[in-house]
Amino acid sequence: MLKKVFDLFDQSSDETEASRDSVELATAALFSEIVHADNTIDEREKEAYREVLKRHFTLDQQALDSLAEEGHETADDSVGLVHFTQIINKKCSDEQKKNILTSLWELAYADDNLAPMEEHTIRRIADLLYIPHSQFIKTKLSVSDE
Repeated sequence: MLKKVFDLFDQSSDETEASRDSVELATAALFSEIVHADNTIDEREKEAYREVLKRHFTLDQQALDSLAEEGHETADDSVGLVHFTQIINKKCSDEQKKNILTSLWELAYADDNLAPMEEHTIRRIADLLYIPHSQFIKTKLSVSDE
C-alpha cells in the first residue's frame, strides 16, 4: 500500500517535470516574453500570441487556452531565458528554431510598433538558440516587409 502511494508521488512529480520541460511550454514562454517586453499588451499582440501558438502546435481549443495561460505564467515566474532556450536547443532542429525566430518577430510587429526592448529580447533569444546574426537580420527583414 505504501509503495503505491510513493509510486503515485513519483509519477506526478515526473509528469510535472516533463510538462515544465516541454518544447511547447518553453516556446510559449519565449513568445510571452516578447508580448510583455515593452510592458504594454495590445489586443493585436494577444491575438497574434494565440495564432502563433496554434500554428506551431496542433492543439484543440482547450489545450491551446491552457498552453497560452501556462506560457504567460511560466514566463512571469522565470528569472531568464536560458532554461527555455536550452530545452529548445535539445529538442528542436535548426529549421524549427528558425520558425520560432520568425514567430518572435511576428509577435514584436503585431502592434505595428517594434519597441527597442522587443528587439533586444529577440536578439538575446537568437543568440541563446545559436542562430547566426545574418539569419536574425534576414528574418527580421522578411517579417517587417510583410
